[in-house]
This record gives sequence, structure tokens and C-alpha cells, in this order.
Amino acid sequence: MNHNTFDIIILNGRPAAGKSEVIDFLKKTPLNERIAKFHVGDFIEIDDFPILWEQFEDDDLLESMGLPRLISNKEFQYNGKTYPGYVFKEKWYWNFLIKKINLIYSRKLRDNPDFHSSGKTAIIEFSRGTEHGGFITAYEHLSDEILKTACTLYINVTFEESMMKNRRRYNPDKPDSILQHALEDIKLEMLYKGSDWEEMTTDKEFLKVRGFNVPYGIFENMPEKTDKPALLGAHLEEVLNRLWTVHSRRL
Repeated sequence: MNHNTFDIIILNGRPAAGKSEVIDFLKKTPLNERIAKFHVGDFIEIDDFPILWEQFEDDDLLESMGLPRLISNKEFQYNGKTYPGYVFKEKWYWNFLIKKINLIYSRKLRDNPDFHSSGKTAIIEFSRGTEHGGFITAYEHLSDEILKTACTLYINVTFEESMMKNRRRYNPDKPDSILQHALEDIKLEMLYKGSDWEEMTTDKEFLKVRGFNVPYGIFENMPEKTDKPALLGAHLEEVLNRLWTVHSRRL
């Protein structure tokens, strides 16, 4: 390792936990300061939400042309009742999203083989609930290329906090917005109330995935820090520096 930056940070947490706010904070931090404090260089974001939302929009376009929806439905059933709202027809699509992340990342390295050696970082963001496979299943579909150098940053909030923040950020005029999209309460409960994160973290330093040891750190966002830049920065620096120490030992 001849640079002072993470190659890959996998950013996980419940919906509205504060992941997008952390990325926004890092974007606004000057590069030299960002490297010195957080070990994050120039970075790209690979977020599965835009891929997911585009599929819903594509199915809407197909339907407007009199063609069948391919991947999603516009209503769902939960606890014996039917509700409006986009859902995937099959649970395999959640794993397809991870495969898309793999593909985007591999193309980045193909087009710029010196991407990481020049100090650049890839931030990979996704949420998963047990209803659609959880983090355990999602990580099983990440490529060896990602897992061999990745570290994970988990933004920790309760489900109740996730629901409160999900409601707060909702902008019905921008359902495709990274910072302002939200889920209906009932869909959030169906998809994300159950979490297997604790099952992932039986080891205190590493996530164990297909023989890979993935260092992880936990950003505690209760009480909320991601709405207060000074608190966010101080805690993020603490967590990422501790994570950097574990990551350096692995390498």
C-alpha cells in the first residue's frame, strides 16, 4: 500500500440512516483535509438506488407503450392487505443490483487501472433488510475484486429512527433524489424492519465473507450526528481512523 486512502468503502445502514449525508459531508471536505482526516481521496459513488429507481421508471415507460412490466409491480401485499407502491416482482433482483455494482466497479478499473494506486476511493452504498436477503446475501454476491480490499462503514440507527428520518426527508416531487427519496411507512416496515447486521458482526473487527476478511467500523448515529457537521466530522474521523488501523494490519 503506497497511499494513504481507502480503496473501497462499502457504506451500509438502514434507509435514511445517514449514508447520503456522510457522502455529502465528504464531498464538501477539501481533498487534502479529507485524506488526512478520513483516508478518503477523490472518490466515485456506486449506489444501487439510482439503478433500482431507473428500473421502476423503465417499467412505467413499457406500460405506457402497452407492454408488460418486466421487473416491478406498482402495488404490493403485506399482512393480507394490498398497498400502492413500487416493489420488485422477484427477490432475485436485489442480488442483480449487487451484480450491477460489481460491473460498474470492474469497468472503472478497466478504464483506469491506476485508479486506486493514484489514491482514489470507491464508495459503494446499499441497504438491505432480511425480507429481501439481508446483508449476508448481498455480500455473498459482491465480487472477489471488491471484497479483497474493501472496508465497511455501517451507519447505525434503530428501525424507529430510520422510519422517523425517512418521513422527514421525503420530497414527493423528487422520488428519484438521493437525498430526498423515501419509502412508504408500510413498505419500509415490510422490507427493512428485520436486519441481519448483528449476525454479520460476530467478529469484532472483520466481516467474514467467502474467505475474505472485510474490516468494518460502526458510525453511531443515535443521537443524530449527520445533521450537525461538526459532530459528524469528529465521529467520522474517529471511526475511519480506527478502521484504517485494522485495514492496514490486514494489508
